[in-house]
Amino acid sequence: MRFIVLDGPLGSGKATHSKLIRDKYLAKGEKVILRSHPSQDGKYGIKAKNALIKTGPLNKIKAPIYYTLDFIQSAQTYYGGVDTVIFVRYLMNLAYLPMPLAKIMYWIFTAFLPVSEYMFFLDLTPEESMKRMSGQEDQEEMFKMLEDLIKVRGKALELANEWHVINTSGTIEEVQNEIDEIIERLDSRVR
Repeated sequence: MRFIVLDGPLGSGKATHSKLIRDKYLAKGEKVILRSHPSQDGKYGIKAKNALIKTGPLNKIKAPIYYTLDFIQSAQTYYGGVDTVIFVRYLMNLAYLPMPLAKIMYWIFTAFLPVSEYMFFLDLTPEESMKRMSGQEDQEEMFKMLEDLIKVRGKALELANEWHVINTSGTIEEVQNEIDEIIERLDSRVR
């Protein structure tokens, strides 16, 4: 089973590119599951979403903890007979935590949960992220201040040092071509 992860700052194109990847494999006749976190169908995903809507220091701790539990619950689901599983969001929630705790949690993730060579960090400057988010009606996450985006991006890039980091400031087609090239190279090694 191919396990693909897409993560990155708000507005970096995670949803768009995960759907393009899904559609590519569906067109090849493969069975694909796409999971986005926080999930809408699990109790921890709902709690994470609720914590993201609220403000305050306690919710900045609760949101990533619930998110982590949501991800663990999702990762433990059996995906028998599936060719490709795509997870949207895997790392960024940990970057909201203080860096020593984020590193510990990331170590736990990579020690006990699925990892693969198909892990993509869709990078975007905090300023561009703010531009892309402006005017969005579903402004639900508490971490949408420029200072927070700068801090979180720096920590996330430090944690994602072995991932494929893709600059998403270009067009959707340019970014997807770069992702496709990496995926095709990895797929050819597995065949």
